[in-house]
Amino acid sequence: MPRVKRGSHRRQRRKKYLKLTSGFFLTKSKLYRSAKEASERALKFSYRGRKERKRQFRSLWIVRIGAAARRHQLSYGQFIHGLKLAGVELDRKILADLAVREEAGFAALAAQAKQALGKS
Repeated sequence: MPRVKRGSHRRQRRKKYLKLTSGFFLTKSKLYRSAKEASERALKFSYRGRKERKRQFRSLWIVRIGAAARRHQLSYGQFIHGLKLAGVELDRKILADLAVREEAGFAALAAQAKQALGKS
């Protein structure tokens, strides 16, 4: 078996982990083994966090739409169902933005939803 000398590859790998963990507390930013463990843990949390952020935004949009729909005597479920019946295909992100920024536009959508539901 030939002898393997790691040389620059070893140094590059260590520098990569230490760069990832710069700013971490105590040995997690200075010692290779601690830095490697901390960076792998941090990467795991950041991956999970990217998925959670999508869930949190969707729930925020739903709360905003529900609050705006209540001002027009509709529940969130009735509003969404009415929009589907009316053939309006706007996603929750756009609806929430309309609810916050353009009250008149949201009122028009609420009227469409009411009409589709058969309410007045």
